[in-house]
Amino acid sequence: MATLAYEVRRRDPELIGPASETPRETKSMSDLDSLDVIRSQASTALFYRGGEGEGGVDPAGVIRRALGEALVHYYPMAGRLREIEGRKLVVDCTGEGVLFVQADADVKLADLEAAGLRPPFPCMDQLLFDVEGSSGILNCPLLLIQVTRLLCGGFVVALRCNHAMCDAIGIAQFINAVSELARGLPTITVNPVWCRELILTRDPVAPRPSVPRTKPDVLPPPMVERSFTFRASDVVAMKKSLPLPLRDTATSFEILTACLWRARTRALDIPPGDIAPLVIGVNFRGDARLSLPAGYYGNAVTTSTVLADAAVLRSGSLGDAVALVRQGKAAGATEYFRSMANGTEVRGSRTFNPANLFAVSDTRNIGFHRMDFGWGEPVFAGPVSTFFPMCYFIRVKDRDGEDAFVMPLMLPQLAMDRFAAEVKRSLLEDAKHM
Repeated sequence: MATLAYEVRRRDPELIGPASETPRETKSMSDLDSLDVIRSQASTALFYRGGEGEGGVDPAGVIRRALGEALVHYYPMAGRLREIEGRKLVVDCTGEGVLFVQADADVKLADLEAAGLRPPFPCMDQLLFDVEGSSGILNCPLLLIQVTRLLCGGFVVALRCNHAMCDAIGIAQFINAVSELARGLPTITVNPVWCRELILTRDPVAPRPSVPRTKPDVLPPPMVERSFTFRASDVVAMKKSLPLPLRDTATSFEILTACLWRARTRALDIPPGDIAPLVIGVNFRGDARLSLPAGYYGNAVTTSTVLADAAVLRSGSLGDAVALVRQGKAAGATEYFRSMANGTEVRGSRTFNPANLFAVSDTRNIGFHRMDFGWGEPVFAGPVSTFFPMCYFIRVKDRDGEDAFVMPLMLPQLAMDRFAAEVKRSLLEDAKHM
């Protein structure tokens, strides 16, 4: 995103609790919620064109009110996490509330769009201010929301959620409830379900690495973040280059993941013979073996790992890589249930070569792009940034209104230059099949 600087004026943060009385109790978290790898903060931003609304209604005030009403249904979100024996997490439903910040920015949405409305965003640390004492995992507010009004009447809803409390689908479910109440619906359309006991191992033991460590190389700084945009027509062109039957069955996720995996392996110059692991986030909410009820908002995503020789990715075809991605997707839930049956922790710590690992998370169908607080759908909705080695898939519309996919990722500067060249070359080659 091009350089853009602007001033943001914030009011003092405040705690928003449930709008009416809620139970005071302690709830157990699942084994998946308690994993070290889950104990983190996840940030998302939604940018709205906005407008005056009916009677000049202030979006910050509307969202603030709806937040308190939604917390009546999702009252554990207003509590605090603590740790018990065995490092398991529980949530004390204290009703203390979530953090809310109102702000005003001296910038228009058009300025942000002109700079490129893609991660990394300029001044994001001001659109989602790190309130002192709010970024911990234990004994801290579980959610921080900042609503920033723009000069044009647009606004930004930025939020940071304690990942141990819910995954991206779970927080989207909660924010959707806020948006429904903000629009004036009498109640929410999806009732939250706790049921964290459904994701418990038989007899948890210490996590064991399932992938051997290769070499402990660490990539040197400087690292840079950049977003790459693929149009739907780009995916169609890549699909036409695939052999049958993949040409008829490959999904956009499989094609784009394979494309990026190959380009990244070449850009990092991973030598043939070295393993270039791909880690795929796999949502198992719909798996019949677990039967999680509709409305479940805890963590219900595991990971599947594909181990590929770098030579296959550097010299093989796009179809070869697509087949490997498909294999990884299919194995994800199966590996999770095998770990449960064996009495081992779900996805314990893994040891990968950090220079080779590539991880992808598909956020396109989570629903943030449909969140309407009363001013229409957002013009951008998704993660605010990424980290090495993660790449997010984000749904957007391009300037022509065509469906497109944005993928932010982070690489060393020289590798990023090579990666961009590899992606461009791949798209030019695939365009020949159109």
